[in-house]
Amino acid sequence: MKRLEGKVAVVTGGAQGIGQCISETFAREGAKVIAVDMSDLSYTCENVEGYKLNVTKRSDIEQFIAETVKKYGHIDILVNNAGITRDALVNKMTEEMWDLVIDVNLKGVFNLTQAVAPVMLEQKTGSIINIASVVGEYGNVGQSNYAATKAGVIALAKTWAKEFSRKGEAIRVNSVAPGYVNTEMMKTVPDKVLDPIRAKTMLGRLGEPQEIANAVLFLASDEASFITGHNLSVNGGLRL
Repeated sequence: MKRLEGKVAVVTGGAQGIGQCISETFAREGAKVIAVDMSDLSYTCENVEGYKLNVTKRSDIEQFIAETVKKYGHIDILVNNAGITRDALVNKMTEEMWDLVIDVNLKGVFNLTQAVAPVMLEQKTGSIINIASVVGEYGNVGQSNYAATKAGVIALAKTWAKEFSRKGEAIRVNSVAPGYVNTEMMKTVPDKVLDPIRAKTMLGRLGEPQEIANAVLFLASDEASFITGHNLSVNGGLRL
């Protein structure tokens, strides 16, 4: 039997990279996946449905959740993956750069979870996974805004794990903190920048999107039924 057979999953930031890989992995494991992103999505993978959505627009999110529940009857998994970067040293970071990253990466996670939580609480079951980052664990030069959001989503997962199980509900909330991963965006980074990162990684290489998706799949599945409030670092042993 497939690991997510009969499950309905929502994956934000599903247009490319890690989000796309998570969506397709879930679908192969039997889930009906609604992959949301601000851009139009096109999937050849069966069981993945694209939905254009801005995670900062609360009214649009409420409509999306209502439509999803009406269509499928339940939502079993939420992966909060949508995120952006606007990097600069703190003395050069504009208020606009700060606000935009906070709005998408942190408030967007809050928005989706707040909308999905009542559905899962009524079901008394569900799995929520926030996609964090090694930068949220250790910080990084020029990424004050990004680091703050990724540390924040780890803390949110720990908090929600407590909140959503207070009355005996089997709603698990965890986070996954990837290291540097071979996405399309990373392929534009020169080796002179990536080589020091590889050198600081115990396994001596960057990760692959599938390796992150495998970790998220595990936490979403019943195999992780006794894991909640946990942050899983998937970084090859990287220490920034």
